[in-house]
Amino acid sequence: LTAIIMLSLRENALTGSFPTELVGRLTALSALQSFEVDTNLLTGTVPTEMGSLTALTWLDLNNNALTGSLPTELGQLTALERLVASTNLLTGPLPTEI
Repeated sequence: LTAIIMLSLRENALTGSFPTELVGRLTALSALQSFEVDTNLLTGTVPTEMGSLTALTWLDLNNNALTGSLPTELGQLTALERLVASTNLLTGPLPTEI
């Protein structure tokens, strides 16, 4: 499974806090370039562990109920080309690290 480059969990009615455990497991997918969890019912904050997914070029968090601010750790995603986090309940400025 380490060769997976795209994981899409979009439009699944996933509920509850953003699964930090899932992000921890995703770090084993060293080739993961695209992670989509848009159009679910996820709540809570974006896990700081997302910054460990360093091969990501696409991250879609759109259309959930995520709160707080985007973590500065997302600045570690140096390959990231697209970050979509609209239609959430995020607050605060965009971190300068991003």
